[in-house]
Amino acid sequence: MSIYLDSVIIAEARAAKELGWVKGITTNPTLLGKTDLPVETTLKELAILTTGPVFYQLVSSDFEEMLAEGKKAFEIIGKQTVLKIPASLVGFQVVACLAENITCAVTGIYSPSQAVVAGEAGAKYAIAYVNRATRLMGDGIALVTDMASVLADRPTEIMAASIKSPTEAVASLKAGANHLTLPLNILQSLTNHELSLQTIDEFARNGIGLV
Repeated sequence: MSIYLDSVIIAEARAAKELGWVKGITTNPTLLGKTDLPVETTLKELAILTTGPVFYQLVSSDFEEMLAEGKKAFEIIGKQTVLKIPASLVGFQVVACLAENITCAVTGIYSPSQAVVAGEAGAKYAIAYVNRATRLMGDGIALVTDMASVLADRPTEIMAASIKSPTEAVASLKAGANHLTLPLNILQSLTNHELSLQTIDEFARNGIGLV
């Protein structure tokens, strides 16, 4: 299992790096659209701030344009590249064409059948938008469960995105997700529990140590 930062903000990437346990960075077009930096600059900076994968999502919709965009992203990010390719007929064709040379993830999966095709096309990751699926379909955790069932004997790994709380993160893992990608505030909130804080305060008041 790996936990990733879902952000394009350089300061947040630095903060995630300092945590020491965040394994990579995911981006999407909406996030990239909110930064003033050119996309190429952002991707290069993010790649410097992690030793793990940097996920870039294709925005082109034409097959040849998607291939060209994917190859351009690989030129920018290098071996850390994971291409996020939308779950569509042409998207799966692009995965099948590129996956041998560039690591691919299929993003925006809302059905187990799409997860099956992602695996057949050679994607390393199948990405489910858990909270969004709950809002649109009623149960994003059930989607992860179904994806885990159909991918059980396949090498394609499930990444849970659109996570809004530590509870939803844990539920996604229990349902079969292999990885989580989370905004910085949710990453940080994973580390906290009010009883832990109470215990720490108690030891600090009552105990002695080296300092």
